[in-house]
Amino acid sequence: MEIWNVAADLAINSHIADELPEIACIPGRGKFASYYDGCTAEAYFKKLLEDKERQRGPYEPSSNGQEGEEEGPSPLDDHSGWMAGEEDSTAQIAEEKLKGMVKEAVEKSEKSRNWGTVPHAVRREIQKSIKVTISPVTVLRYFIRTSSKSNRVSTVRRINPRYPKIHPGRKRKRVANIAISVDQSGSVDDGMLQTFFSFLNKFASIATFTVVPFDSTVCEEAIYVWKKGETRKWERVRYGGTNFNAPTEWVNKRNFDGHIIITDMQAPKPKASKCQRMWITSSSCKRYGYFQTREKVLAVDA
Repeated sequence: MEIWNVAADLAINSHIADELPEIACIPGRGKFASYYDGCTAEAYFKKLLEDKERQRGPYEPSSNGQEGEEEGPSPLDDHSGWMAGEEDSTAQIAEEKLKGMVKEAVEKSEKSRNWGTVPHAVRREIQKSIKVTISPVTVLRYFIRTSSKSNRVSTVRRINPRYPKIHPGRKRKRVANIAISVDQSGSVDDGMLQTFFSFLNKFASIATFTVVPFDSTVCEEAIYVWKKGETRKWERVRYGGTNFNAPTEWVNKRNFDGHIIITDMQAPKPKASKCQRMWITSSSCKRYGYFQTREKVLAVDA
């Protein structure tokens, strides 16, 4: 799984190399100087396995001899959800993506009025199947897992595959550090804010996160950590205008893995986020939002 994560990093990082830190896994740089860019994750996975078996490239044995630490590459995040056979939530995400592809094909057929030789009964069943019914909790679980980074620690309870019974092995702990910015501007009424906090209480059942209230600025004195399993009452601390750059800049300056903004979407599009970002709003606000974005937008209603 660790090798797959590196392969997935190499596949996507070859397209965004200029926006990544030096420690990232990037084809053509550092330990991956001999790797071509633009390949698929499967191609990189195959080459990584070959290099590990022959102890070359990124798996060349270390010459420093310090504590037996392996010199294999480490990904910045977790792409285990990209592989088949993962948890049910990953399968549901994949199913909804497939529905999206089918929906696009149906729309093209409807627009051109050309379904070919597809019988009317089959056409009707296809149209029924493309209705998206993915649950908010599933989306959030997927967001958390794909945002999580790994922390490696040494342990004598795990065998080191390169130096068995000589040096300790290592294990990974994957924890997602998530920031949730809550829009408390005047355009978000008390009813909507109460709905948002009700949803956060459900979210707290699956993760710990940092709550960042904001309007035109971040209300730093009201920031707090909402621990997993806690229940909290809704509260309003601001009434001003809306500026999405305020929470984005606050999160960008800190070590967060994911950023969720809960809002009515009634403000200009903000600057880019340095970590994975998604939006939570109401169905009507999602439909008539102030701006368009390719980031995930989740609709939550009372």
